[in-house]
Amino acid sequence: MRSNIDGPGKIGHIAKTNRAADAKLLPDLDAAIRALGLRDGAFLSFHHRLRNGDAVMLAVIDAAARAGLRGLHIAASSIFPVHAPLVRHIETGVVTGLCTNFLSGPVAQAVSTGALAQPVTLRTHGGRARAIRGGELQIDAAFVAAPAADPAGNISGTEGPCAFGVLGYPQCDALFARKVVAVTDTLVAYPAPRIQIAQDHVDFVVTLPRLGDITGILSGTTRPSDKPEDLAIARTAAAVIDASGLLVDGFSLQNGAGGASLATAAEIGHRMTARGITGSFASGGITGFHVDMLEAGLFRSLLNVQCFDLRAVESFRCDPRHQGMSASAYANPRDRGAVVDRLDAVVLGAAEVDLDFNVNVTTRADGVIIGGSGGHADTAAGAKLTVVTTRLTAAGYPKLVDRVGTLTTPGTTVDVVVTDAGIAVNPARDDLADRFRAAGLSPVPVADLHRLAQARAERLPRRATTGRIVALSEYRDGTVTDVVRQV
Repeated sequence: MRSNIDGPGKIGHIAKTNRAADAKLLPDLDAAIRALGLRDGAFLSFHHRLRNGDAVMLAVIDAAARAGLRGLHIAASSIFPVHAPLVRHIETGVVTGLCTNFLSGPVAQAVSTGALAQPVTLRTHGGRARAIRGGELQIDAAFVAAPAADPAGNISGTEGPCAFGVLGYPQCDALFARKVVAVTDTLVAYPAPRIQIAQDHVDFVVTLPRLGDITGILSGTTRPSDKPEDLAIARTAAAVIDASGLLVDGFSLQNGAGGASLATAAEIGHRMTARGITGSFASGGITGFHVDMLEAGLFRSLLNVQCFDLRAVESFRCDPRHQGMSASAYANPRDRGAVVDRLDAVVLGAAEVDLDFNVNVTTRADGVIIGGSGGHADTAAGAKLTVVTTRLTAAGYPKLVDRVGTLTTPGTTVDVVVTDAGIAVNPARDDLADRFRAAGLSPVPVADLHRLAQARAERLPRRATTGRIVALSEYRDGTVTDVVRQV
């Protein structure tokens, strides 16, 4: 064995190896692209915590284009309307591949009409974490939007003008990407406060004038709906959860950020308050409404993978009961235990539901991509009770259909569908149907709701059954549940 010891008590030829304190700091993204040594076809990852206010992805792709790179693959946790300029980079060949968990806006429209030569892969939040950790998705460079970072690369999500709270999505990227760049508009003194991604996982630090528009985090509904139809659905969904027998001390819940889902959570909160029930946790994307429930004592903790509004950001900064989690801890089906597997109930929305209880949240009735699973399929698989809420029709189209346009969440993981015309229970859950009838609820066959939806509809969905495949809808384990064809 080679030794650095010349003799007893003598150490020879050992030099200091510390690097300069600012060695990771680069002047701009152009320098970062050069330092990374990227080549054509590289896989670049981005996270979506600024949602529809993000400016980092486009700034990076612009720099890559200036460097002459082509054929890049974008591995983003979500794509929003703000990313519309990405279409230009697709048209010029700078970007030729895309995988994401949610796809909306002009980029979704472009993909739907065949802008990319190869199909987009649409994963779940847990599926993306699984793919990264398992080596299926190998990232050459992860660009982490960092509300605050120090010169060593420690990243905090709770400081700076663009503070968005929890850094749940880029944690896997930072652990497994070949190179990691912290992109920040707030360089702080070492060490950064409330570190969420540590310096030993970050290779370079770059500053921008601004990460984006913090108000873009608020895209989507973050308060309970006050529409009479939604409130009626919410009351029924809350009654379904109550009748299931799960609404007792230690109850755990997740619901989407849509108005009807939050209205359901509000109804559940009223029942918990009336009966003195304290839940264990609420999880997923957290809003100010969830913070209100925490502060009212309805839950002991919040487990947060992303903040949906600024009140949630402030709560995460200040309240130790409000805890962050990575996307892998949240929903990875092959990790050492996912939070979704500890859920009692989840309340989800739907673009379409079919006769086999399959759910589509990926495409609209004309086949254009409007979203993707996100955590939909993950939570449906993990929760003891999965409740899908939907109206019978929307924009004149039926939402109860023969077969969903795109199968996002398998019907085998859906227990109950609650509509504005009644509830249907998955035939595999006769135990629930018996409980509901005993509670005075009257479940009907899903075929009855389907017939009523068809009768109310003013037009029928248009399905592309032939033509080029533009997207693959992947289940959380990596299997393909469906394809999306060019419109």
